[in-house]
Amino acid sequence: MLENRGVTSYRFQIRILAVYCLLILLSFSGAVIAIRRVLLLRLNYRLEQALNQEVQEFRVLVNGKDPDTAQPFGDNIAAIFNVFLRRNIPISNEYTIALLPEGFYASVPSKLPKLIDQNSPIVRHWQKLTVSERGEIGSSENPIVYLAEPIKINDKIKGIFVVAIATASERQEVRGAILVIIRVTLITVGITSILAWIFAGRILTPLRLLTKTARAISENNLDQRIKVQGNDEVTQLSITFNEMLDRLQSAFVTQKQFLNDVGHELKTPITIIQGHIELMGDTPEEQEETKAIVFDELERMNRLIADLMILAQSEQPDFLHLEFTALHSLTEKIYTKVQAIADRQWRLEAIGRGNILVDRQRLVQAITNLAQNATKFTNPKDTIAIGSAIEGNYIRLWVKDTGKGIAESEQERIFERFQTGSNNIGTNSTGLGLSIVIAIAQAHGGTIELSSRLNQGSKFTLVLPLE
Repeated sequence: MLENRGVTSYRFQIRILAVYCLLILLSFSGAVIAIRRVLLLRLNYRLEQALNQEVQEFRVLVNGKDPDTAQPFGDNIAAIFNVFLRRNIPISNEYTIALLPEGFYASVPSKLPKLIDQNSPIVRHWQKLTVSERGEIGSSENPIVYLAEPIKINDKIKGIFVVAIATASERQEVRGAILVIIRVTLITVGITSILAWIFAGRILTPLRLLTKTARAISENNLDQRIKVQGNDEVTQLSITFNEMLDRLQSAFVTQKQFLNDVGHELKTPITIIQGHIELMGDTPEEQEETKAIVFDELERMNRLIADLMILAQSEQPDFLHLEFTALHSLTEKIYTKVQAIADRQWRLEAIGRGNILVDRQRLVQAITNLAQNATKFTNPKDTIAIGSAIEGNYIRLWVKDTGKGIAESEQERIFERFQTGSNNIGTNSTGLGLSIVIAIAQAHGGTIELSSRLNQGSKFTLVLPLE
């Protein structure tokens, strides 16, 4: 199985390389075609320039003077041809041809290609021209371009001047340049493909590690992490994956601890019920005593399950039902309700003013839980104060008592689930009350503050954002 997964990974690397090579080849192919086109256009331009230059120079000579006599040439076409051909030095593969109406006169060089020799059909065609002609003869592999110019003197054609250029060598140079470019391209593609294979392997290494780590994860093994190197997108993916594993591990640990705690909390009342039922006597008094103990333990289990359901609901998006509520009305309602919990010196310490967007019932539940906790660590002569205020951008709701207080070493631990303070012995607590209060505060985007000293009382304050 692992071998097949490794093959799949390398197939993906091959696909990346294939796409890269295809894109490079397409790009270079387009470049080669464009370069060939540009070279041929430049070649045609040079040829056109050479043909026009020769004809222009011949025209100037026709209207000039004979250097031998210092007199105008007049209608002596032979003299014009002789002077031009004697002085003209043609470029490579260029042919200058002088034709008379009655036949071939001369050429430079004297030896001409078979296509344009004095007995060729094209020469006979040129002799019949009455206007300039630009054309091309021969095959596509060995073409000859020409420009034929009839020479008129006194409105009579005295001869034909032809400039012809064989372009085979120039076109061969273009083909040679293209072949060199193709060879260089293939070598470049080969080298870059090797480098691309190496770099693709390095880039895919974190992804392979990611896959390997993901397969190695199980409920009992969440310690695997990807080694992070670099600062690219794949590195960011590895960091995000590691952070996700941290959250998953934390969630699994919390869940496992939570289930262990729930099992422990439920096991105790079940054991008590089972033991008393097994030892229940036959007399009505013993049976009534056993029934009372069983009902008490069942009630505790019922409270525990109800608290667990509230904590489970707090993680759902519909846990809160927000509405605008007057803070002073909410505070007075809470104060009225908590007075029925126990016989204490209840006091309404402060009332905040303003409309707040909260879940009114959840806040009543949270403050009632805090007030009920306060009654467990106070006696009838102690004072429990309820208060509220708006300070800056925060809403503050608090419960303050003058009871036993909480040791500083326990002030963080008591907010954990199923944890109670050392002063909580004998209070029949599930250890979930403060967890529920924190869940309600956090659902509102807030938190809870605790200020307490032993034998001087405690103050629990819900701090919620105003908006």
